[in-house]
Amino acid sequence: MVAISVKILRSISVVIACLLIGAIWFSLSSSSPYSQWRSSAFIPTMSAVHAEKTDIWSVPRIVDWRPCRWWLRTHLTALPAQNNGYIRVDCYGGLNQMRRDLCDGVGIARLLNATIVLPKFEVAAYWNESSGFADVFDVDYFIQQLNGFVRVVKELPAEIASEEPVRVDCSKRKGQFDYVESVLPSLLKHRYISITPAMSQRRDRYPLYAKAALCQGCYNALRLTRFLEKKATDLLDAIPKPFLSLHLRFEPDMVAYSQCEYSGLSPASMEAIEAARGDRKPWTGEVARVWRNRGKCPLTPTETAFILKALSIPTNTNIYLAAGDGLMELGGLTSVYTNIFTKATLLSGEDFASMHGNTKAALDYYVSINSDAYMATYFGNMDKMVAAMRAFKGLFKTLFLSRHAFAEYTSQGLRGKELAEALWKAHRDDYVMGRGSALPECFCESKL
Repeated sequence: MVAISVKILRSISVVIACLLIGAIWFSLSSSSPYSQWRSSAFIPTMSAVHAEKTDIWSVPRIVDWRPCRWWLRTHLTALPAQNNGYIRVDCYGGLNQMRRDLCDGVGIARLLNATIVLPKFEVAAYWNESSGFADVFDVDYFIQQLNGFVRVVKELPAEIASEEPVRVDCSKRKGQFDYVESVLPSLLKHRYISITPAMSQRRDRYPLYAKAALCQGCYNALRLTRFLEKKATDLLDAIPKPFLSLHLRFEPDMVAYSQCEYSGLSPASMEAIEAARGDRKPWTGEVARVWRNRGKCPLTPTETAFILKALSIPTNTNIYLAAGDGLMELGGLTSVYTNIFTKATLLSGEDFASMHGNTKAALDYYVSINSDAYMATYFGNMDKMVAAMRAFKGLFKTLFLSRHAFAEYTSQGLRGKELAEALWKAHRDDYVMGRGSALPECFCESKL
C-alpha cells in the first residue's frame, strides 16, 4: 500500500514538474513577439557577447529586404506609341541627392508618359563640383537599362533642339495627382520642360509601371563610367580585407546645420563650426536637450568609437572612412581604431587632387556598396542609397548607428558598461529586424 502511494506521489511530482516547465516555456515564448530571438538560443547575452568577442554581425536576423519581384519581371506595361513631350531633370546638391532626384524624375517621366532628356547636374562651387551626368555615369548603359521602362534620348528632335526647357516649379507638388494635374498641362503645352522633383511627393500613389521605372532607374540603370569604375575598383582592391566602410559625418557645416552644441572640442573645431553657423544659432536649455534626445545631433568620432566598441567591433578592424573633406576631431576614432583607410591615403596625390565632389562621392559609394560591412552615423541620401544597393546585391551587414539611443541613454546618466549594454540591445533589435536597410518603394520584406 505504501509502495503504491510512493509511486503515485512520484508520478504526480513528474506531472507537476512537466507542467511547470511547460508553463515557463510558454510564458517565455509568448510574452513578446521578439522573445524567440531574445532567448539565449538565438541571441547571446551581453556578458556572453563580450566573453566570446562576438560582434553585432553574428546576431541572427529574422527580416531581410530584397528587390520586389514586380519590378524585376520582364513583362511590363507597354510604353504608349506617342509621348507627351520631353522632360529634363535638373539635379542639385551632392551626388547622392542628385541621384535621388534623378530616380524620382524617371518615375515622374513614366507617370506623365514623357521622354527623358539626359539630366542636368548642377555646377556648384560649394561642392567643388564641375562634373556633369556623363562624367559620372555610363550614359549608354543608362539608356539600355531603361529600355521598355521609359524612353531616354541623348538629343532632342530638331524642332525643339535649340530651345531651353520651360521651368516647372515642383517645390510644392505632392504625389501623383499634383504631377498629373499641374505638371502634365505644361508638358503638353510646351513639349519640353525641366523639373526638380519635390521631396514631399507620395510615390505610393504611383501606378505600378511608374514605380517600376523609378526602381529600375535607381538600382539597375546607374553605373559609373569605365574610367571612374576602374578608379573605384583600384581603390577597393587597395583596402585590406575584410573591412568595414564607415560613413562618418562630423564636418563643420553638418554640426552648424544641426544647431547642436558640443563640449570638449578643440579650439580649431569650434572656430570652424562658428564660421559655418551663419544665422543658425545653437539651441540652448530644455530645447537643446529635447533636440538632442530626438537624435538630431551628429555623433562625434569619440562617440562613434564608443558605439563600435559596444557592438563588439574589434579595435583592429580594417575601416574605410567614407567621408567628405573637413572631418573634425578624428583622433577620437583613430586613437581606438587604428586601421583606418581613406581615399587620400590610398590614392596617388595626383589622382586625388584631380577629383571633384561628385567623383570623390562616387568612389565612396562604390566602395561602400561592395564592402564586407557598412555602418553610418547618419541616415542621409548616401546612406539610404548604399543600404538599398547592398540589399539589392544581397549584402545585409548594414547598420545605422543610433544618435537617438546614444543621446537618450546618456541623458539618463548611463555610462561605461551600462551604456554599452543598452546600446548593444538597441542596435541588436534594429539589426535583427532589418530596420533602415532598404527603401520601401522598391524592396519587399523577406522573413527568414
